[in-house]
Amino acid sequence: MDMESLMANAKNLQSKISAAQDSLADMHVKGIAGNGDVVVDMTGKYDLVSVVIKPESLKLGADVLSKLVADAYKDAKKKADTLIDNMMGQITGGLPLD
Repeated sequence: MDMESLMANAKNLQSKISAAQDSLADMHVKGIAGNGDVVVDMTGKYDLVSVVIKPESLKLGADVLSKLVADAYKDAKKKADTLIDNMMGQITGGLPLD
């Protein structure tokens, strides 16, 4: 493969990755904790959109509620990580981007 072709392929890949990153901003994942007591909505770029706490969960106390919020966030982040990995894997054909 000549250098010109290699550079064109690299530029094409960069363009696809950039478009995928833009679309991740419009994708949402939900993290859930405590059987739905806390739900975190996050974009595919890790932007926190909302945190919903069931009113009846307020009686659990600040410590428990704090843990549930953290757990819901971790669940949402894990789902966003999977979304990103799948999308980038399709684009790169499994080549690592690190």
